[in-house]
Amino acid sequence: MKLDTELRRRILAAHEVITQYGPAFSARFTDTYVTLVEGPVLTYWPARPRWALDLPTDDPTLEYELFTITTPGKNPQRQTAWSGNDLYPPTQNWLVTASTPLDMEGRHVASFSHDILLDELMARSINDHLPGTYNLLVRDDGQLIAHPALDMRDATMGYDILGTHPRPGGVPPRLSSEEERAHLRSLFEKVKNRQPGEEVLELPEYGEYIAVARLQGPDWNFVTVLPESVVTASAWRSARYVLLFGLASLLLELVIMYWVLQKHIAQPLRVLTQATHRVASGDFQVALDASREDELGQLAGAFRLMADKVQQREAQLRQANEGLEHRVEERTRELKTVHGQLVQTARQAGMAEIATNVLHNVGNVLNSVYTSSQLARSRVGELRLEHVSKVASLLEERQTDLQHFLAHDERGRNLLPFLNKLGQNLLKEREEICTLLEDVGRYTEHIGDIVKVQQNHARTPRMSEPVLLSSLVDDALRINAAALTRHQVKEVRQLRFLPPFMTDKHKVLMIPVNLISNAKYAMDGTPAEQRLLTVKLDLPEPGRVRIEVQDNGMGISQELLTRIFQYGFTTRKEGHGFGLHSSAVAAQELGAR
Repeated sequence: MKLDTELRRRILAAHEVITQYGPAFSARFTDTYVTLVEGPVLTYWPARPRWALDLPTDDPTLEYELFTITTPGKNPQRQTAWSGNDLYPPTQNWLVTASTPLDMEGRHVASFSHDILLDELMARSINDHLPGTYNLLVRDDGQLIAHPALDMRDATMGYDILGTHPRPGGVPPRLSSEEERAHLRSLFEKVKNRQPGEEVLELPEYGEYIAVARLQGPDWNFVTVLPESVVTASAWRSARYVLLFGLASLLLELVIMYWVLQKHIAQPLRVLTQATHRVASGDFQVALDASREDELGQLAGAFRLMADKVQQREAQLRQANEGLEHRVEERTRELKTVHGQLVQTARQAGMAEIATNVLHNVGNVLNSVYTSSQLARSRVGELRLEHVSKVASLLEERQTDLQHFLAHDERGRNLLPFLNKLGQNLLKEREEICTLLEDVGRYTEHIGDIVKVQQNHARTPRMSEPVLLSSLVDDALRINAAALTRHQVKEVRQLRFLPPFMTDKHKVLMIPVNLISNAKYAMDGTPAEQRLLTVKLDLPEPGRVRIEVQDNGMGISQELLTRIFQYGFTTRKEGHGFGLHSSAVAAQELGAR
């Protein structure tokens, strides 16, 4: 061809692009080449370095589909286009070409192309499939890329389902029969005419379901064909499982109901009957469970009150008949009782402050226990267990035509997705309830630890143990988590990782729990979106650790700072003045400040 200055310049530019980017593209593509509109082709193909020398000089390069799909007439959008699949004779590999047009000043000057091997994609599309199904790959224009029934022997090009795009010189694959070709055309028409976003189709004349997905890049259709018999068998197995599970659940429910009736109704009635016989024989010391809030609990309370009143009347009659000596002895016993009460009162006065501190700290934790338990109760109440009974009833009603119901009835076709979503919902609710109950268990354990701290304090000093303070601060935040969420308080944690520290774990935990609770109330006057709680853990000096709780709430006036640790002092209307006092006492016992 004639080489002018412009063509030389574009050949050199294409050579520069291929030289620089070809090696990088070789990791993803078979080869990389640029085709100029005048005919020159510049190729980077390390596997076949003599490709250009072996090519006939009269090779019609510009007539191949890999180039014509980039021309303005066939590609007005000027986007990357994909050719049909072809068998490359020298390597006997099936490949497809992705070509991108290059325009300069509104004129098509070149096309940038890659050859991509299809052997692995075709093999995986045919061989990797669900039991009882098969896959195929097809373009929107009817060019078939892969199909398990295609006879690829001696074929050099892809199969055209519609036969509207004949390609001269090529040998297409073969199908076994005309029925198979008609089946394939019906399937392709269903895929081609589907609505946007429609991924699952039905081919009733062949008793098949079709699932369609688009392959990004070439925009090919990956189609999975599922016979209706496979779906029906699976649905029948699922229906039997649901039915058996429903019967087992019903049996279990009856057993639980029998156990509940025996334990909570029959047994209390037997105890009440026995108590009646004991009172009739003169034994008034009967033990009945009056803590229940139902009718049996009210009956037990009324019976116990009646027995007490009868016993009091009998005691009054005996006292009226006793002599003076008995009265003197009674007075003496009363004086001893009063003396014991005075001693007990003195002891209680000494223990009042300690007991108040324990109750205050237990109260902080009980708020979290109550919140978690209420959330768990709410979750249990929202479980959609009644849907299982409705499904069982629906299946029982249609038991005689269950297969037809599941395959053709609108409610039957929606049954399996509904059961799947219901099972996922129940599993999710179970996980959330288990998490809430674990929180309740952890908070309850902490309440026990608070009580044990005070019990041990009354006997002997507690032994120090290695404690990870970062985990301890996390526990304090977790105990107050529900209340912080309710008050819309945001947390910022700046916890420096420190090695285990020898101290009393539960006394230390009691302090940040109280401080975080106070900080939460101090921010009530701050706008919700500005409420910020910052917790820090650092090492200000060797051998000492500092835990800091900071809020952006109302603060404390200067004149009150000297009183905030006094027992009973509080600035909050609903407060009791126990938290900071007990925290200061605990810090003093730990040798802290």
